Amino acid sequence: MKFSRAVVKYRIPILVLALILMIPSALGMVNTRINYDMLNYLPEDMETVIGQQELLEDFDKGAFSFLILENMSEKDVAALKEKVEGVEHVETVLWYDSLADLTLPMEFLPEKLYREFNTENATMMAVFFDTSTSSDVTMEAIREIRQIAGSQCFVSGISAMVTDLKDLCEKEEPVYVGIAVLLACIAMLLFLDSWLVPFVFLISIGMMIFLNMGSNYFLGEISYITKALSAVLQLAVTMDYSIFLWHSYNEQRSLQEDKQEAMAAAIRETLTSVVGSSITTIAGFIALCFMSFTMGRDLGLVMAKGVLLGVIGCVTVLPALILVFDKPLQKTKHKSLIPNTDRLSGGIVRIFPVFLVLLVLVIPPAYHGYSKTNDEVYYDLGECLPEDMAYVIANSKLSEDFDIASTHMLLVDASLPSRTVRDMIDEMEQVDGVKYVLGLESLVGARVPMEILPESLMGLLRSEDWELLLINSEYKVASDAVNAQIDDLNGILKKYDPKGMLIGEAPCMKDMIDTTSRDFQVVNAVSIIAIFFIIALVEKSFSLPFILIAVIETAIFINLGMPHYLGQSLPFIAPICISTIQLGATVDYAILMTTRYKEERICGNGKKEAVRTALSASVPSIIVSGMGLFAATFGVALYSDIDMIGSMCMLMARGAVISMFAVILILPALLLLCDRLICATTLGMRGHKKQKKQNTHNQSKKEREVVLS
Repeated sequence: MKFSRAVVKYRIPILVLALILMIPSALGMVNTRINYDMLNYLPEDMETVIGQQELLEDFDKGAFSFLILENMSEKDVAALKEKVEGVEHVETVLWYDSLADLTLPMEFLPEKLYREFNTENATMMAVFFDTSTSSDVTMEAIREIRQIAGSQCFVSGISAMVTDLKDLCEKEEPVYVGIAVLLACIAMLLFLDSWLVPFVFLISIGMMIFLNMGSNYFLGEISYITKALSAVLQLAVTMDYSIFLWHSYNEQRSLQEDKQEAMAAAIRETLTSVVGSSITTIAGFIALCFMSFTMGRDLGLVMAKGVLLGVIGCVTVLPALILVFDKPLQKTKHKSLIPNTDRLSGGIVRIFPVFLVLLVLVIPPAYHGYSKTNDEVYYDLGECLPEDMAYVIANSKLSEDFDIASTHMLLVDASLPSRTVRDMIDEMEQVDGVKYVLGLESLVGARVPMEILPESLMGLLRSEDWELLLINSEYKVASDAVNAQIDDLNGILKKYDPKGMLIGEAPCMKDMIDTTSRDFQVVNAVSIIAIFFIIALVEKSFSLPFILIAVIETAIFINLGMPHYLGQSLPFIAPICISTIQLGATVDYAILMTTRYKEERICGNGKKEAVRTALSASVPSIIVSGMGLFAATFGVALYSDIDMIGSMCMLMARGAVISMFAVILILPALLLLCDRLICATTLGMRGHKKQKKQNTHNQSKKEREVVLS
């Protein structure tokens, strides 16, 4: 009570403080680095990650790209190569003439080397950078190379993909927020009882989003997915809390003359209900932090922080705004467009066996689709970009002109004899899909002793500890074929050099596939267990957590099973995140209805009457909440050209609607079916039947006494 009265009393200072905090929040947002490379989130103890670090430290080589040049003379290509070498942070440019430039007679060059670097109308050069794949300076170097080379040059590689992804995200992200705000506002205008209150909600929620995004500065950096989704998700998920406060305030205003007293009571009521509601949502996001693929931790921390700030804003900033704008808010009230739901609730209760049969029929195909969808996700990060992006075009050129779909890098012990390395290269070139292995031994052939090579040439591909080799593959990144190829290459490598390391995009992707497959199981288990215990504590029941989670998990199976039947492939991160987000964000609908059902049963009402009343009272709130989440994410899903973001938003939008229908139709049927079990396993409900019988007996006794007298 002291807290709620303090908020009411100091409402103006609260608003002033909130406005002041917007300044450091804006600075924090601007200065928070955004990471666009998913491979950066692999565990640091993986061999591929260690190998990338060794490559950077020993060779000053981090990022790697192929440049494909079309319809250019050798003289022009040589001139362009010189310009590219002059770009800041370009460490080495390797072309077929690199050896000739170092005074080695051309007749010593293997003939296949020329063929591999040249086709009838195109030539290819390998570019190494002295900075990491997704660093800002590497992306700037990619842009400069494209500018120097013009339209005849195509740049492939992860750095080119990250550069294009960053440019596209920076263009689209403001639109995401605009679409989410517009559609959420329309939803609130339709389903709430005031024309002005949606805008007050948006001011309050917007301030908390600013605080959340600004405080990300202390995390160092966040992923582009987190940046793109967190504002939209925070708006959608925390909108409910504002609606709770508004409804409670209106109820209290009808009971009390003083609006300040009414707001104090509303804050107290809202804080109690919102804390219980938000804990399940926060638990869902915290579960993402248990992923070994640390992008989950990135999204989970930011969203958990956003929900917590949403709760704080709902009981501080929003009450202050409502009191300040109370007069225009009351003048612009109108009748809610949601009709009375008594008849709907009665009908659902009356035919509840139909929904039980429907549940039994839906679960098998839903689960089948769900299990298949998890097996049909894609990991190639380039697939999330539009086909007309420069990186996608470059990769197509590389595959069509040179038959190269992926490139691996090999680090072997520099002390290995040249003969041993040649034997290893010969064996590796026999592996299915390997076009060739490019190293010092393969470049100059067996006729040239390594001892006579100039130091400048040796420095290109050898350091004190390691020798670097490139393996070009015909197999696409993240495909089953390339993953089998990587296993074969690693087997050969370890036979010749147990300390050797196979690195590059495809080996990193293979590690990511293995990592996220485990993560999916872990995150699911953690979120379900955490939310199970939260529901058990909130509802003081052993059986209700099973029922509520079963309802939402069924909705998740339907949602994630649909892509299989629709022939769609999802980005790998989507099923992991969506299953947790949908559970945490929509289980509140089930808790809301179940809590009211419990109250009705404890008061002595029969099970059908209790479920009907709970359903009638909860449906408006569930519809507003579900449609708010749908509205905030559906528009972004339709607009986004980045499939990873579009897919996740579409799943969230569809999941909100499916969960909404599951709670309205399936949960009441399960409550009626399991009523006896619920009463027996829930504190406070065990004696309600006995109490009802006693009340009936006492009432009958009084009636008999009246008749006798």
